[in-house]
Parts: sequence; structure tokens; C-alpha cells
Amino acid sequence: MFVVAHISDLHFNGTRYNRSRIESTLGYINARADGLDALLVTGDITDEGSESEYREAYGVLYSPLPMLITAGNHDKREGFNAHLMARQTDEPVNQAALIGGVLFVVCDSSIPDRNDGHLPDDTLAWMSAEIAAAGPTTPVLIAFHHPPTTLGMPFMDSIRQTGEERLAAMVDQHPNIVAFLCGHAHTPAVTTFAGRPLAIAPGAASTLNLPFEGTEIVNRGQPPGIAFHFLDGLGGPPADWRLITHFRSVMF
Repeated sequence: MFVVAHISDLHFNGTRYNRSRIESTLGYINARADGLDALLVTGDITDEGSESEYREAYGVLYSPLPMLITAGNHDKREGFNAHLMARQTDEPVNQAALIGGVLFVVCDSSIPDRNDGHLPDDTLAWMSAEIAAAGPTTPVLIAFHHPPTTLGMPFMDSIRQTGEERLAAMVDQHPNIVAFLCGHAHTPAVTTFAGRPLAIAPGAASTLNLPFEGTEIVNRGQPPGIAFHFLDGLGGPPADWRLITHFRSVMF
């Protein structure tokens, strides 16, 4: 079975509190790396996109696992690319990688200087081309920061990914897309989009309240968390493929 460790919303900000939450989360994953196949980090690596925050992130973000990473609305593309991707550009942080026979298509859904998300047409075209090149028998996981659907969280739903009908139309062309993986909402959650599972990783830095949990946005009593995604049935036809997601909280 193929297993992905998935974390999101790290928000490096120079404080010992946030750093300890992130280090504990990574330590939990890395101590179990022999049973895992990849580590996915879906955005908001930094809190304000500053040079010092990216330097801190670069010094802490380590895993023996293949790591795939993209930007969120709190990130700045130029600093992200320079410090974490070793390239000088302000282009979207998109990457595709074939790991253990599974294609990861990891996309930048951020909009510079805005909190909501959107996938540009050229990103969607790139995604479709990468999936087509891998072939119809290759299982595909698509990842980005912003969920392309509502989650029952009014504040986060107001800054979700929009223009999602174009993404849904692309999914119809590629039946080998297994699932969508994202972050942004700072809550462990599972729903569907375009007929596929959509799983959201817990926030490493914090958890956000559901409407009945309190009037404050941030739920300060919750520990950092991890989503572990199992891909089952990969030896059979696409109709047999399924995503199983387990969530874990981490002491820090």
C-alpha cells in the first residue's frame, strides 16, 4: 500500500512556539519514514513571507522521504522559490513528480497579495499535460493549498479556491485522478470534489474553530496534526483504487 504523510499550514514566524509544533510534527513523520512513501506539504510555509521566515523554514524542513511542497496565501513566491526551491523566479510553485508509480501534481493556488485562491488556465493546462504524459494507468494525486469547495466554515469558505468548474472539467478528462489533497482550512476534514475524495490536512501551527466551537477564529487548545493517506488497490484497474485517510495529533 502506498502511504503519503500530509501536513499543511506551518506558519514559520520566528517564535519558539510555532517552531516546536512544526519540529514535533516532522519528528513524528521522520521517525516512521520506513513505513511511508512521500511527504506532502500544502502551503502557508511562512506566516508573512519574510526572508527570515524562509531561512528558518529551510533549516527545519527536512525529511528522508521525497518531499513535495507548494505555496499558500501567506507565502511570497519570490522568497519561496529562492529559499525552498533553489530558483530565482516569481512564477507559481508548481511541480510534478512520479514516486513509487504514483504521479503527484502539486500546484500553486495562491494569488499574490490575496487570501483566496485560483488556478490559472496555464496551470490547469500544465496539470492536464503532465497527467496525459504519465498515461491512463498511472494513479494521480492532485495537491494545492486552497480547497475548491465549501467546508461549512464561513470565514474559510469566503477565501477558498474559486473558478473550480474549470478544474472539475479537467477531471472529467482524466479518470486516473484518485484524489485531491489540500490545506488552508487548519482542520482535518474529508469531502468530495468532482466525484473524487478531497482530504484536508490539519494545521501544524493552529486549528480553526467550527461555527459551534466558539466565536474566536483560532482554537488554541488543539495540537498539531498529520494526515496519512493510504492508496489501496493500485495493482488493479482504476475502478479499484481508493483513498483511505487517517489523522493523527502530535504532542509538542
